[in-house]
Amino acid sequence: MQLFSDLWLGATTAFLPYNLLYCFIGCLLGTAIGVLPGLGPTATIAMLLPITFGLPPESALIMLAGIFYGAQYGGSTTAILINLPGESSSVVTAIDGYQMARQGRAGAALATAALGSFFAGTVATVLLAVAAPPLAAIALNFGPAEYFSLMVLGLVASVALASGSLLKAFAMIVLGLLLGAVGTDVESGIGRYTFEVPELFDGLNFVAVSMGIFGICEILRNLEGEHERSVGVKRVTGLMLSKEDFKRAIGPVLRGTALGSVLGVLPGGGAMLASFASYAVEKRISPNKAEFGKGAIEGVAAPESANNAGAQTSFIPMLTLGIPGNPVMALMVGAMIIQGITPGPNVISEQPALFWGMIVSMWAGNLMLVILNLPLIGLWVRMLAIPYHILFPAIIALCCIGAYSINNSVFDVYVMAGFSVVGFALSKMRFEPAPLLLGFILGPMLEENLRRAMLISHGDPSVFVRSPLSLGLLLVAVAVLGLVLSPSISRKREEAFTE
Repeated sequence: MQLFSDLWLGATTAFLPYNLLYCFIGCLLGTAIGVLPGLGPTATIAMLLPITFGLPPESALIMLAGIFYGAQYGGSTTAILINLPGESSSVVTAIDGYQMARQGRAGAALATAALGSFFAGTVATVLLAVAAPPLAAIALNFGPAEYFSLMVLGLVASVALASGSLLKAFAMIVLGLLLGAVGTDVESGIGRYTFEVPELFDGLNFVAVSMGIFGICEILRNLEGEHERSVGVKRVTGLMLSKEDFKRAIGPVLRGTALGSVLGVLPGGGAMLASFASYAVEKRISPNKAEFGKGAIEGVAAPESANNAGAQTSFIPMLTLGIPGNPVMALMVGAMIIQGITPGPNVISEQPALFWGMIVSMWAGNLMLVILNLPLIGLWVRMLAIPYHILFPAIIALCCIGAYSINNSVFDVYVMAGFSVVGFALSKMRFEPAPLLLGFILGPMLEENLRRAMLISHGDPSVFVRSPLSLGLLLVAVAVLGLVLSPSISRKREEAFTE
């Protein structure tokens, strides 16, 4: 009964007219971003963080969440129509979706993707509502030592966010921790790494850093590799699935939903991993193996269901533990901090309207996305014809306005510009920026809880192993570290990065 009363509280928050409006705006923007290849939800959320300052916390997070899972929907449109995935998790969808479009079945492919995504998102949201409270209840027993161990686990797990060299991934984490240390020390009041620059005494602005590394940097990368997009399908018809299509799609949708719901909780590219895994499963067990790669509807239904389920369940560690499992969740944590909310298990008890409002809004958002993706498909097709060289000046202008509006400071614009160059240089040297951002966010919390635990124990470091919870988390961190350092895993990471 408690769950129903919590959901009712969430409904009274999510169904407020202005929250529904922001949910719709987020879904609309997310779909558009997914349709337009080259930007992605990470860069978009980073660029929109400044406008969340003036919004209520519930509205801000509902809108940002809508952008994230909306992009999963929109990414399938370009994958199917022009064989160019708008999102990395839609790569697999392009294999059979584009072949279906070439055969004149673009409508059936898009309908399969939209309906499979709606079902998967709905089921995954139910799992989020059921699983989150018990996890948060366990985490409420955490003290400073347990929180420190949890942050260590989060940083170790963030290595999974980066592909390629493990040494480079760890280097990005260390750099992020150092950037997080910039500012005035809370205990002593002494400036650290400020170089006597007054604007640095409050630390580097999270929004400016993230906008530079993900927003402007992404634009620079896209300009470097810009190419013309041609839409082979000018008009999409036949959005209704036949009985045979529905019969063939229902099994892959169910299996993809189950697989995505589990893999989405894992740190790293849970949604992307889920889409690849579900496609491999369907290709192995399907009676229509010969059709895969040539327009099999199962090849669209399974990965689209999996990546949307994974996108929804990736909120579980972020909402319950305050540990972001991917770059978008790291930005969501940053948005909570901007709103004065401390991420972690206390959110469910201290901000129940926010917590449950976000969950209920996901149901509403999934319904909105079905409406946006099917009847408005003509609009998305026309958007694909917009050249990128027309879009990027407006995007850069919005980024500069957003960076300046945070503190009405030109210095933040310089920070954004500087980190865009840093991000571009890191990408050219094959460094992944996601662990840097996670280190930047988790670093101050890691330091705060380390110092609290040491003060409580009068400097005795054994406090971190005396608690069963803290010891367990540290052992898991060691196990994860051992796993990623194993030669077979390291080799596969290198191979995947060079492909």
